[in-house]
Amino acid sequence: MSALRPVVVVGDTLLDRDVLGTVERLSPDAPVPVLDEGAVRSRPGGAGLAALLAARDGRPVTLVTALAGDAAGAELAAMLHAHGVEVIDLGLEGATPEKLRLGPPGRALLRLDRGGGGAVGAANAEARAAIGWGAALLVADYGRGVAAAPDLRDALARATHPVVWDPHPRGPAPVPGAALVTPNAAEAKVFEPGFAGDGIPVVARRARALARRWQAAAVSVTRGARGVVLVDGPGPPLTVPAESANSGDPCGAGDRFASCAAGALADGAATDEAVLAAVTSASAFVAAGGAGASGADEASAPTPTPTPADDPVARARAARAAGDIVVATGGCFDLLHPGHVRTLQAARALGDCLVVCLNSDASVRELKGPGRPVVAQEDRAAVLRALGCVDGVVIFDEQTPSAVLERLRPHIWAKGADYADRELPEARVLAGWGGEVVLLPFLQGKSSTRIIEEAAIHGI
Repeated sequence: MSALRPVVVVGDTLLDRDVLGTVERLSPDAPVPVLDEGAVRSRPGGAGLAALLAARDGRPVTLVTALAGDAAGAELAAMLHAHGVEVIDLGLEGATPEKLRLGPPGRALLRLDRGGGGAVGAANAEARAAIGWGAALLVADYGRGVAAAPDLRDALARATHPVVWDPHPRGPAPVPGAALVTPNAAEAKVFEPGFAGDGIPVVARRARALARRWQAAAVSVTRGARGVVLVDGPGPPLTVPAESANSGDPCGAGDRFASCAAGALADGAATDEAVLAAVTSASAFVAAGGAGASGADEASAPTPTPTPADDPVARARAARAAGDIVVATGGCFDLLHPGHVRTLQAARALGDCLVVCLNSDASVRELKGPGRPVVAQEDRAAVLRALGCVDGVVIFDEQTPSAVLERLRPHIWAKGADYADRELPEARVLAGWGGEVVLLPFLQGKSSTRIIEEAAIHGI
């Protein structure tokens, strides 16, 4: 049984298809590209994608939606059931909505929309009961009628568990009392056009006005690569920057954000904690390829490969291929101090790309004793990555970074001048490809060990 609490998703489900192929010529009939079809990938879209992503988090998920009795509706239901999503189908007149994107991988040339527009069936007892037992409710509104169904709205308004509402300009207003409403920046402008500008203060005022109008406990405005602005109560807004991984395909990022936030609230997180978790999850989702890499058939979806920006080894390889100078340095960097920063800046000045080889927690304990490190390896790596002079960080477990250097193959291995009288085993490794060891000035009186000792003396 899952340790995560159940989420109920309510909203419009679409069938998304990617028709992939190659374009190598123009049509003789008209000056348009010819797509030679190679593969077709299908996946749930809209509320169906939000439900699929929540289920992939490992939690029980029920989806209340409206599907037509056609082949597209049957395909959607089968895909969702295969991934553990319980589907409560209200029925839909007409055809199940579909979105077809045609083009080479990663570059759609045309989108074809069809179906949708039919009346949604009445909410049944099963749907109303599901809304009652969900530990959190996510309304993923795509403006096609499910969120406007009167019986569903009445059940949502009476829900005792947190309601997250992802609104749509063509859909109804969220029910009063929603725990979190998650419009994106463009949607927030449509809902509240009375404020000019896109700066954080303006976005916060817009969100606060929407919270009052909708009687919502909190409103978060997602701003793509610029992060999220959260208004939660009368205090100052919380701004959460997007993570560096937020540089891929943004399709479906809103569904990933809302489904993660709903799951966090279901598990008892505070609203700000839920939003922080959702930003991290959405950033990773975008970097991994977005909805296009999250097809219902995981085996058929391409495995995301790390980009040079995400993988220091790949980045070093790309830099070498471009004729740039790759520099590497290493150490524990337990408590970052001015001596570390000066050394790292000096190392970066030696070339075009600096990768830090960081001792893991286990190797720091072997080098410095059981009381170290004071700061865990992932936190140390995060601080280093935040420095403008650092292009990447690789964590290693061995006593020396020789194995990592074999993968990085830097032109220069930079160390502090306090190593001047020591034989560096890394020098022999670098000789294998003509790399050099360079010593950098050492800032006297600055060390993590000394900071820790002084803190202990003063009882800090």
